[in-house]
Amino acid sequence: MRLKTSLLKEPKHKELVSCVGWTTADELYSCSEDHQILKWNLLNNETGLVVRLPDDIYPVDLHWFPKTVGAKKQTQAEIFALTSTDGKFHLVSKMGRIEKSVEAHKGAVLAGRWNYDGTALLTAGEDGQIKIWSKSGMLRSTLVTQGCPVYSVAWGPDSDRVLYTSRRQLIIKPLQPSTKVIQWKAHDGLVLKVDWNSVNDLILSGGEDCKYKVWDSFGRLLHSSTSQDYPITSLSWAPDGEVFAVGSFNTLRLCDKTGWSYALEKPNTGSVFNLAWSADGTQLAGACGNGHVIFAHVVEQHWEWKNFSITLTKRRTMQVRNVQNDAVDVLEFRDRVIKASLAFDHLVVATSLQCYVYNSRNWNTPLIFDLKEGTVSLILQAEKHFLLVDGSGLYTFSYEGRLTSSPKFLGMRADILSAQAVSLSNDTIAIRDKSDEKVILFFDPMTGKPLSDGKPLTHKLEVLEVALDQCGPSPERKIALIDKNHDLYLTSVHHLGKEPKICKIGSMVHSMAWNDSANILCGIQDIQFTVWYYPSVVFTDKELLPRTIYTKDGSEFSHAPHILSYVGTKVTLRQGDGSLVYSSVPLYSTLLHEYSASARWEDALRLCRFAKDQSLWACLAGMAMANRDLNTAEMAYAAIGELPRVQYINFIKEQPSKESSLAHMLMFSGHVQEAETTLLQAGLIYQAIQMNIDLFNWNRALELAVKHKTHVDTVLAYRGKFLQTFGRKETNKRFLQYSEGVEVDWERIQAKIEMELFKEREKAAHTSVRGSVASRHL
Repeated sequence: MRLKTSLLKEPKHKELVSCVGWTTADELYSCSEDHQILKWNLLNNETGLVVRLPDDIYPVDLHWFPKTVGAKKQTQAEIFALTSTDGKFHLVSKMGRIEKSVEAHKGAVLAGRWNYDGTALLTAGEDGQIKIWSKSGMLRSTLVTQGCPVYSVAWGPDSDRVLYTSRRQLIIKPLQPSTKVIQWKAHDGLVLKVDWNSVNDLILSGGEDCKYKVWDSFGRLLHSSTSQDYPITSLSWAPDGEVFAVGSFNTLRLCDKTGWSYALEKPNTGSVFNLAWSADGTQLAGACGNGHVIFAHVVEQHWEWKNFSITLTKRRTMQVRNVQNDAVDVLEFRDRVIKASLAFDHLVVATSLQCYVYNSRNWNTPLIFDLKEGTVSLILQAEKHFLLVDGSGLYTFSYEGRLTSSPKFLGMRADILSAQAVSLSNDTIAIRDKSDEKVILFFDPMTGKPLSDGKPLTHKLEVLEVALDQCGPSPERKIALIDKNHDLYLTSVHHLGKEPKICKIGSMVHSMAWNDSANILCGIQDIQFTVWYYPSVVFTDKELLPRTIYTKDGSEFSHAPHILSYVGTKVTLRQGDGSLVYSSVPLYSTLLHEYSASARWEDALRLCRFAKDQSLWACLAGMAMANRDLNTAEMAYAAIGELPRVQYINFIKEQPSKESSLAHMLMFSGHVQEAETTLLQAGLIYQAIQMNIDLFNWNRALELAVKHKTHVDTVLAYRGKFLQTFGRKETNKRFLQYSEGVEVDWERIQAKIEMELFKEREKAAHTSVRGSVASRHL
C-alpha cells in the first residue's frame, strides 16, 4: 500500500494554506491566509473561488457539519465551522456566505470540531480555554480553562469525552463533571496535533519532539515513532481506522493503525499544516505551507485467497494473478475502488457508485449493482453471501447481487463498525453493541430479524472481538469472543431459552481466526501460536480440551503479530513491523472434521492410526461423543489411555433403553439438568433418583422420591450408608423427618431396583418391536 500524490505546478493560493475539508468524495474546500476559500473539483480538475474573506479574518481550522448520523441525512450538512485568529468562529455556508460570527476566545481560535451527531461544536483557543457551543452558535459551557494554549482537540468516539493538548501532556476530559480526568505526559516537546478514531478507539498525537505516537483511550502507549527530521505538524485517522496519515515539512507518511509505516512521500510542500481524509477513506488532502494543496490516493492494496493474488494498481484498476499458472487478468472499473474483499472464491469490490461481484472461475463477467452510498467502510464474506457496511446501515447480499436483508437495532451506528465488532456466517450475523460492549446481538442474514427469541448474549466483561465459525449446521453455530482481559471464550449462538453456556478456552489471546473449511480456531496466545483443533469439545468433555490443542513457538513472528486469515492449512499473520509471515497447520485435523461431518467413522479411525497423534485421538473422542457414536468414542478414549471413560461408555451401552442411554451421555458431558429432564420425561423416575444419588445430590433425590411417592426408602438407605462410611450422623432435618416412619430393608430395596430395571427393559423391547412392525407395514 502506498500514496500516489499529485501537486499542481503553481499554487492556487498566494499564502500559507491553513486548513482543508471535503464536502463530497470529489469536492474539497481550502482556506488560506490570502483570505480566499477555494473549491477543488477532482472530477474535472477545476478550481474556483468560493469567497474572499474580509481582510481581518485569517482562517486557522475548518470542519464540515457531519453529513449522516446513523441512517438520517442531516439538513444542515451544507455548512462548516471556520475558526480564525481574531478570536471568532464563523458558520459559513457552502456558497461562502458567513451565516454567523461568534466571539469565542481571546486570541486565536486554534481548533474547531463538530461532534459525531452534529449537536455540539468544540472550540479551543490561544487563551487556554475549551468551549462547547450549540449548532446555532450559542455557548453551552466552558469545559477547560488552563494557562497555556490548546493547540488541538478531538471528540471521543461517543462524543462524551474530549481529548486536548496541554504543553507536553495529553488530557482526556469527560463531559460528566464527576468522572475522572485522564492525564499523561505524551511528548518531550509541545504536542501540536491530536486525533481520536471512533472505530478503533485509538489516539494519535504528534509534537515538536519530531515524533508521532499511538495511544489507547486509557493513555497507554502502543507505538512511538523514531525521531523524524522535522516537527509533526498534522496527522489524521482514515475514517475506517485502519490507517492514518502524518504530515511534516516536505513529508507525507501513510501508516498502519499499529504505527508502522506503509509509505513515505517527500513532496515539495513546505510544512503540511492540516490533513483531511475523504469520507470513503481513499483520498487524502493536505494544506501546505507554500500555498499548495496536495492530493494523495491510496493505491497498491493487496488481497490473497488460496492461489489468487490481487493488487490495486491504480485507483480504478486491479490486477489478478493466479500463482498456479501465472495467468494475469486486469479488472477495470468505471469509478475508483473504495473497498474490496476476497474470500470463498469470490471478489467483492465496492466503488463510489457500484458493487462488483466476481467469481474466481470467471474474471470477465462480474455481477454489478448500484449502491445507495459510496462510503462502504466494511465488507465481510461468508460462503453463501456477503455483508456491506456503509454510513447508513448494514446490508446482506447474495453472490447473485440480491439484497436479502438489512438488520437494524436500537442505537445502531454503522459508521463505527469494524471487522472486530461484526462477524458473518451462512446463517448468523453477530454484532457487538456499541452502547454496551458486553452485549452481542445476533441476526438472521436472510431476514434481518433477531435470532434466539431476540435475546442478545451478555458477557461478564466488555468484548473486544467476535468471530463466528463457518461450517456445520445452523443449530450448532458457535461464536468465539475475546474480552477485555484477553480471555478467549466459546459459546453457542442458539441456546433454546435456557442461559447460554459460555466456556473459557484460552487466556492472553490477542488475535484469532476461524478456518474457512472446518471449525478449527487459531490464535496468538501470549508468545505462542495456538490452534484449537476442536474447540467445541469443551461442551462434550471439558477435560479433553488441553489435549486437542496444537502449539507453536510464536517468537519467530516478531513483536505483536496479528492473524489476517486462516485458509486451508495456511495462516497469514501481520507482524508488528508490518511484514507478512505465514505458518502452516497440519492437514489431519481438517480431514478429521470432514470425516466427522459425514459420519465416516471408519475413515476417521484409520486416519488417527496412520497419524499416531494423541491430539487427533482426543479430537476424535470428542467428536464421536458429540455425535453419540459410542463404539468410535470407546476406541478413541482407549487410545489416549482414558480407561475410566471407556468403562463409563460401556456402562452407557448396557443401559436398557434409549432414554437412559441418552441421559447418561448427557451426564458424561456434564449436562446434569438435561439428563434428569430426559429421564423424567420418559417416566424413568427411579433412574432420575439414582442419578442424583450417584452425584450425592441428596436433597434433590429425596425431593423426587417424595414427589413421585416412590423409592423414599432407597434414598434413605443410600444416605445412611454414605454417612456410615464417613462416620457421621444425620443432621439434615428433612432426612430425619422421613427416616422416622421408614424402615430400611436392603433386600426389599434391591428387589425393587431389579423390578424397575426389568420394567424398563420390557418397555424398551416393546417399543422396538412396535417400531419394526410399523416399518414393515409402511
